[in-house]
Amino acid sequence: MLVLLHTSPVHVPVFDALGDEDHQGLELAHVVHEDLLTRARAAGPESVADDVRAVLEQAVADGAVAVLCTCSSIGGVAEAAAEEVGVPVLRVDRPMAAAAVAIGPRVVVVATSESTFGPTVALVEEEARSAGLPADVRTLFVDGAWAQFQAGDTEAYVRTVADALDSIPGDSADAIVLAQASMTPAQSLTTTSVPVLSSPRLGLAAAVTHLE
Repeated sequence: MLVLLHTSPVHVPVFDALGDEDHQGLELAHVVHEDLLTRARAAGPESVADDVRAVLEQAVADGAVAVLCTCSSIGGVAEAAAEEVGVPVLRVDRPMAAAAVAIGPRVVVVATSESTFGPTVALVEEEARSAGLPADVRTLFVDGAWAQFQAGDTEAYVRTVADALDSIPGDSADAIVLAQASMTPAQSLTTTSVPVLSSPRLGLAAAVTHLE
């Protein structure tokens, strides 16, 4: 059983649909802890490290053979707990970061929550170093979008993100990284010519490969 650790319930149907489309027969279980992101946003990811580890330990006790953390803000602390909990703990955005630096060095990390920038930028730079590739990482904050997401207006949220992507000059970046899984639908709305990468499909596929 692959357990997915989310910090928003909106991700559950997204990953269920991806499982049905790409990985028929895969058994997914979902654990949602919205409070982890709330607290990580306020005090940083390390402030929830102990609680993340406790959630992972419970998932293992319930039968998880691997855990995929779908929250970019806490993905690093979740991944770091793998040795202690005894099963692979994967962060959903690592394959996306690897794919981005493979396209080219100029990577723009776009986020609607500022707490996501630190972990995601560090991850992109880490993947570049691992691959022996250069990385020139810039960030773009989509102001006001997170309030739309929290209010449940996902249509406006996605449209705001897409508009931000459209504002990035096509000759200024090699790849755009959507730092949060919730931003994924903006891929189908943006008109930018720059490749836009999101984490859910790539992350789930990597987790399945790891299981196999």
